[in-house]
Amino acid sequence: MNKEYDVLIVGSGAAGLYAALQFPEDVSVLLISKRELTLSNSALAQGGVAAVLDKSNDNFKLHIADTLIAGKYKNNLNAIEVLVTEGPKDVLKLKEMGVAFDLDADGKLQMTLEAGHSRHRIVHHKDSTGRAIVDVLIDQVMTHKNIEIHDHTLLYKLEKTDRGFLAGMLLPDGSSQVAAAHYCIMASGGIGRVYPYTTNSAIATGDGITLAYMLGARIKNLSLIQFHPTAFAAENDRERFLISEAVRGEGAVLLNCDGERFAFKYDERGELAPRDVVSNAIMLESKAKGSEKFYLDITHKDPEFVKQRFPMIYEKCLEENIDITKQWIPVFPCQHYLMGGIDVDLHARTTVDRLYAAGECSHTGVHGANRLASNSLLEALVFSRRAADDIIKKLKKEDNSPIDDFAQHDDLSGNKMPHGFRTEIRKIMQDCHFVIPDPDKVPEGLRRSKEILSDILSGGYEINQDFVEARSLATVACIVLEEVSEKHDS
Repeated sequence: MNKEYDVLIVGSGAAGLYAALQFPEDVSVLLISKRELTLSNSALAQGGVAAVLDKSNDNFKLHIADTLIAGKYKNNLNAIEVLVTEGPKDVLKLKEMGVAFDLDADGKLQMTLEAGHSRHRIVHHKDSTGRAIVDVLIDQVMTHKNIEIHDHTLLYKLEKTDRGFLAGMLLPDGSSQVAAAHYCIMASGGIGRVYPYTTNSAIATGDGITLAYMLGARIKNLSLIQFHPTAFAAENDRERFLISEAVRGEGAVLLNCDGERFAFKYDERGELAPRDVVSNAIMLESKAKGSEKFYLDITHKDPEFVKQRFPMIYEKCLEENIDITKQWIPVFPCQHYLMGGIDVDLHARTTVDRLYAAGECSHTGVHGANRLASNSLLEALVFSRRAADDIIKKLKKEDNSPIDDFAQHDDLSGNKMPHGFRTEIRKIMQDCHFVIPDPDKVPEGLRRSKEILSDILSGGYEINQDFVEARSLATVACIVLEEVSEKHDS
């Protein structure tokens, strides 16, 4: 039988899971996850969640000001106000659900400092906050009978109907299925895999952004990409694990190839300047020194404190034969986060009727030109909840008549797609639009990206995961480079 749902949620990060939990039992929800439920950018988030929870030491105006400063005042002020004022209740809701945020000696939530923040306002679970949140949300979702979960399921098409959407899904056994839903919340994550090196998980190929774009949704500021200054400089791994902002917040210093501190040469805030500033400083110092060898040094701190505060980072570095209590950590900037995405309003509504977007794939305007540390999980919570609230109100007003008849299966057969498209796209993006972009390379990069996308779309290729992800990466590259080109020309 064809299946129909009230709501389709695409993605199992914080935004998708938290949205699913907002719906009452009489609302049917289909939540699909591209891989296992635990594989998301949210689960990789180390630092924590920023929220004004101690008003004796902090206030909303300060959090708003810090967000504006980091975002170079290109943020949507109304969206920031929603984020900052509503966010604390969502963080406390997570605590009620069982997220084990670290506590201080008095049993109160322990709050740390991260770059760009003027106050200690980051609640955390050691250095694996995202995973702690996602694990609890997954446990909660599993108990709700109105939520049907399909993991290892890839959305390959999303078609609009008068009363909702038809969703084409590739199932784990290689077959396909088409489901219908009256509303869709896109929570599919970022675009990290469009670069050779990223802190993002394997799912981050921009699929949701591409499907929304194909539906005609407005995509905004996709070229605003954050490059984290301190990813572990592994020799070979495409996915590089992050050395959290909080490590610098706890006193780690940046060193160049000669073992010298240098960050203060480029900004008076030194290592605690916002991420884009620190990344730029590293690239400028790299050019000045003719070396890509950079390090974080936290060896001056008590070894037991470091192990207790950063257990995951400590263990991950040990796997790379680096003991961070005794040795410098090799670091270098790489792709980390997307500030732009599917443009939404304050209720997470896109420009396509019944389509919502939340989390990293969305553009709320909260982050402006550069995301302030630990605002991303907060954004995922606040705006996914707002999306669900808006849908619930609309569902109460509707007659809930069935969506038009739809086919159960599509023909996915076709030619075998040649290898190399994704590798070439990654090289183009690294050459054209890394930390310090090279506008002279953009025209040729854009031309070739469009050529690759045209080949993918017109090649009659078999529809499988390789095809879907190549289509997504090429689409994302074209949108980014087109935007860069337009900005440069103007």
